[in-house]
Amino acid sequence: MRRAVEVVLSDDERANLEKIVRSPTSVLRAVRRARVVLLAADGWTNDHIAEQLEMGVNTVGRWRRRFVEEGAEALGKDRPGRGRKPSIPREIVEEVIRKTTTEEPPGRTHWSRASMADEVGLSKSTIGRIWNAHGLKPHRVESFKLSNDPNFAEKLEDIVGLYLEPPENAVVFSVDEKSQIQALDRTQPGLPLKKGRAGTMTHDYKRHGTTTLFAALNVLTGAVVGVCQPSHTHAEWLKFLKRIHRETPKNKEIHVICDNYSTHKHPAVKAWLASHRRFHMHFTPTSASWLNMVERFFRDITVNAIRRGTFNSVHDLIDAIDAYLVEHNRSPKPFIWTANAKDILAKVVRAREALEARIRVPLVN
Repeated sequence: MRRAVEVVLSDDERANLEKIVRSPTSVLRAVRRARVVLLAADGWTNDHIAEQLEMGVNTVGRWRRRFVEEGAEALGKDRPGRGRKPSIPREIVEEVIRKTTTEEPPGRTHWSRASMADEVGLSKSTIGRIWNAHGLKPHRVESFKLSNDPNFAEKLEDIVGLYLEPPENAVVFSVDEKSQIQALDRTQPGLPLKKGRAGTMTHDYKRHGTTTLFAALNVLTGAVVGVCQPSHTHAEWLKFLKRIHRETPKNKEIHVICDNYSTHKHPAVKAWLASHRRFHMHFTPTSASWLNMVERFFRDITVNAIRRGTFNSVHDLIDAIDAYLVEHNRSPKPFIWTANAKDILAKVVRAREALEARIRVPLVN
């Protein structure tokens, strides 16, 4: 008579198997196989395990052998050739993937499940499963822009260095303008949030003018110096720099991270900076505003105070922005920059290579 393979578990192996059994997210087949191994390690025979778990005796013997030979990783997968055979031939799946990634449907910019199903003769649900299995989402598109700044790497390392290792006895500000913020008034009152229904607001609106928010985010503390101005010329920019100068301790150097907007480099601005040597300007690479951390603050104020607001005048809009700034600065929290310059640069290089390859090999229509 064949003798069952002996199963001996270390403390770590037992803890791992018990974790698989307890986890609500574990796959059912992996849970059953883990129970087989645990019972085998406790001295149960294959017959008793099969009866307890309502499994075949041969199945129990097979999984205790596989565990001894291959370890716990074997419990979550079937060997090649076993399991349910795919109903769609591999070459058909590859054709769907090829068409999705390299071709466009006639007269359209991207494939839908219905158009691809008509093209290859499969059902819409089958197309959806193939796309899901391969991480394809042709209905979605994300924006990007690669910087062509010849000094991109140098500027990147400079700014990321300020985020990760700010200089001693200095304050680092991430500064920018959020221009053309509209004071929008809805044409009808919105309906309030209630059980089973989201809050509502009309799709149309009345415009009551615009304002520009100048904001300087203290990278270390998260506090924001902010003020609204009617426009964003070099005069307003210089006025804001003077405010930063007044509100920063005199014994501190000031490092300003900003973009390449022309007003930031106006002759009048340069002349003032030349006479205030504690200011050090750091310009982001062109088409790389994502490097400016204050953009994250602009996203927050837009979502939390502006987008869903109703304003009867520019004055009401400014009051709402000022109120948000006050609340934010009561208990500011800094945004934590985690990516180093080397990783960012490597990602940009990969993106540029992919873009150049796409330019060389256009889509097949």
